[in-house]
Amino acid sequence: MTPREIVAHLDQYIVGQTDAKKIVAIALRNRARRMQLGDEMREEVMPKNIIMIGPTGVGKTEIARRLSKMAGAPFVKVEASKYTEVGYVGRDVESMIRELADQAVALVRDEWIAEIDDVVDRRVRERLIEILERTPLPSKADVDAPPPRRRAAFVGSAAGEVVAVDPNAPVSAAGEDDDLPAWTTRPELEALLDSGRLEDFEIEIEIKRPAAAMMLGMPMQPGLEEMGVNLQEFINQIAPPRARKSRMAVAEAREAIREELIDTMLDQDQIKREAVARAEERGIVFIDEIDKVAGRGSTHGPDVSREGVQRDLLPIVEGTTVFTRHGHVRTDHILFIAAGAFHVSKPSDLIPELQGRFPLRVELGALTAQDFIRILNEPTNALTRQYQELMATEGVTIAFTPDGIEEIADSAFRVNAGTENIGARRLYTMMEKVLEEISFNAPAMRGQSVTIDRAFVKQRLGGIIQNEDLSKFIL
Repeated sequence: MTPREIVAHLDQYIVGQTDAKKIVAIALRNRARRMQLGDEMREEVMPKNIIMIGPTGVGKTEIARRLSKMAGAPFVKVEASKYTEVGYVGRDVESMIRELADQAVALVRDEWIAEIDDVVDRRVRERLIEILERTPLPSKADVDAPPPRRRAAFVGSAAGEVVAVDPNAPVSAAGEDDDLPAWTTRPELEALLDSGRLEDFEIEIEIKRPAAAMMLGMPMQPGLEEMGVNLQEFINQIAPPRARKSRMAVAEAREAIREELIDTMLDQDQIKREAVARAEERGIVFIDEIDKVAGRGSTHGPDVSREGVQRDLLPIVEGTTVFTRHGHVRTDHILFIAAGAFHVSKPSDLIPELQGRFPLRVELGALTAQDFIRILNEPTNALTRQYQELMATEGVTIAFTPDGIEEIADSAFRVNAGTENIGARRLYTMMEKVLEEISFNAPAMRGQSVTIDRAFVKQRLGGIIQNEDLSKFIL
C-alpha cells in the first residue's frame, strides 16, 4: 500500500491526527522499500523509530494497532512503567521481544493452519466416524436422560442407503418400545454426524497429552514466565507425550482431535524459523507510557530506577540479540513506536542516548467537540453504530439525530475540560449513561424504536454535568 492508501485506511477508524498517520505510513512503506534492496544495503537501512506525544485518548495506541493489522506484522503493546532495572524485582525489558516472538509464532501458525484446514477437517471427520463405529449405542436410560447424553433420532433404516436426518424427530420416551433407532450402516452414521445431532453423544478417545500439561495454569512470579515455559519444554523432551483415554462429548472430541492432528501435521521447527525471521524484519513494538520512565535529572529516589530502565532499553532499541524459546531474535530492524502524554516530564527528560534512538517525533493534538462529533459519526466502528447493532439483537431500533450526537459530543468535551481530560474515552462513559435505561429494559422493549435527540440526552446527562462534584465521580 502507498502512504496515501495507508492514511486513507487509518482514516476509517481514527479521526484527525493527520501528521501522526503520515509518519507511521511512511515508516511502513519504508519497510516494504527496504525489502526490495540488495542484501548488503538492506542490512544497512535501519527503521526510524517514532515517539508520539499527546494526551490520553487521542488515538496513539489505535494508530499503532491498526498499522500492525494492516501490515499483518507481529505486534506487541507494552507499558514502560511495568519494567524495572536489571537486578530488581519485576519484568525485564527483554520480555517485550519474547512476547513479540510468541506473537510471530502464533501469526505464522494460524496462516499455516488456514492452508491445511480442509485436510484437517476431513481427517477429523474420518477419525470420529471410526470411533463412533466402535462405540456401543446408548441404552434406553441414556436416550431418555437430559443432555449432554441425549441422542437424536433419524428417519429410516435402509441398508446401504444414506439416511436423511429429521431435525424434528422425537427421542424415545420412557415406556415406549425398546427397539431404539440406531445406525446400521456407515452412510447412516455419516449423515447423523454431519447433521450435528451427535454433538452431545459421549465417546471414548485416545489423546496424546504432553508430560508437562500439569504445569499449565501454575502461577509464576513476575519476570519468571519464560523460565516456566522453558521448564515445560524440557519436561516434554525427556518425557514424550503419552496417549491417554478420555470420555467426552463429540463436540469436545472434535476439537481435541483437531489440535492433535494440527500438531502432527505442522513442522514446528520451520514455523519457529519463519516466525523469528518475521519478527526481526517486520515486528512492531509499541511502548506506551514512555514518559513514566523519563526522569527529571534527580540522582536519587525513583528517578534512578527510571534511568536504569531507559539504559536497559538502549541496546534493545539500538539492536541486540535476545534469546527466546523460539530462537535468537535480532532487534536491529524491529520498529519501535513509543508514546506518552508527557504532562509532567518532556521528551528531553529522556537520557540523550535514548532520545537519539527515536529520531522521529510527532505531536497529537487534543480533541475538540467537533472531533467528538466526527468520532461518533465517521469511523467504521463508530460508537453509535456499535450501540445500534447491540440493541438490534434485542429487537430494539435506535436512531441518533444530529442534534443528539452534537449534545453528547459537547457534554463529553465540557466534562473533559472541567475534570480530567481523557480524550475520546469520555465518549464511552457518556454513551453508557445515555443508553443505560434502554440497555437495561431492552429485553422488554422488543419491536420498539427509540430516538436519541438533544432533549433525550439532556434529560439523561443534564443534572450530572451541572453538578461538578457529581460529574467527577459518575462521568
